[in-house]
Amino acid sequence: MARDNTQEQIVERLRAGASTMSCGPFLASLDALHRAEIYNTLGYERLTRKNNDIRRFYEECGNDWQQTAYLMLLRTVGTPENKEPFTTLARTVPYAAILRERLVQQNIEAMLAGASGLLDIYPHDEYILALRRNFEYLAAKYGIVPMRASAWRLHNIRPNNFPILRISQIASFLASTREVMDRLFACRNGRDVYELFSAEASPYWIRHYIPGKESPAATKRIGHMKCNLLAINLVSQMQFAYGAYVEREALRTSALSLLENTDAEDNSIIRAWRQYGVTPQSAFDSQALLQLTNEYCRQRRCHECPVGRRIIHRTMAAAGE
Repeated sequence: MARDNTQEQIVERLRAGASTMSCGPFLASLDALHRAEIYNTLGYERLTRKNNDIRRFYEECGNDWQQTAYLMLLRTVGTPENKEPFTTLARTVPYAAILRERLVQQNIEAMLAGASGLLDIYPHDEYILALRRNFEYLAAKYGIVPMRASAWRLHNIRPNNFPILRISQIASFLASTREVMDRLFACRNGRDVYELFSAEASPYWIRHYIPGKESPAATKRIGHMKCNLLAINLVSQMQFAYGAYVEREALRTSALSLLENTDAEDNSIIRAWRQYGVTPQSAFDSQALLQLTNEYCRQRRCHECPVGRRIIHRTMAAAGE
């Protein structure tokens, strides 16, 4: 009974500090081998969870992997605030329509921009009017019902992340890339991903971040930081999910290799861990820390956590329990 009480007290102390990741100093104190064991457990958990998410989208897409990859691409290309609107856009303009229009980049841009509903809120300069006219024809051709512009988060978004600009960049990518899934599966490192997504937005955007308002000339290409996120949240996840589906172990291994060869993420969660001296060396490590935070710390599941269990065991052993 004393043992149970002691363990319960330890767990309660861990739960009390879970919101501030107070187990950070313990994790930082571990040697590289034991920390890697924890990262491996958490990293595989996160891959499995995301695999399950992709499988649900696959079923929604009528068991069509091409549509699933396209949906995941749009879902990943925006900021987290616009993840759901981009997902809705992929449902509104299916990949089959993209393939039928892929020889004309402006048609793809017109379909996606028009279907997003965003053309309605920007000044109608010549370029936007041309997109609107083109969209009206394509909407009738494919039966596209546009979204409401109000679905999008547009405030406090950095210019490079404006949805209308991202749509143009993705239109360029889709028009210039044959066999999207095969290209995703061929990526082995961050450089491969950057080269894959190196297509520029259409020339209009060289002097625009938003329609109707000129800005200094700059090539609008998806940057390295965004490509890293695409490597982590799109390419590796699709490799792992499809590899699991077709039982192709080489593709699952490729997904792990890509994460291990991509820089760790830099976000508020990772910066919080860094304050304790926990420094992820790769995207696989940072994904493990996100899993730890979201699924254990924030849920106060310290008694189930691979870090928490080690703290409990060590504390009780030191107390002679």
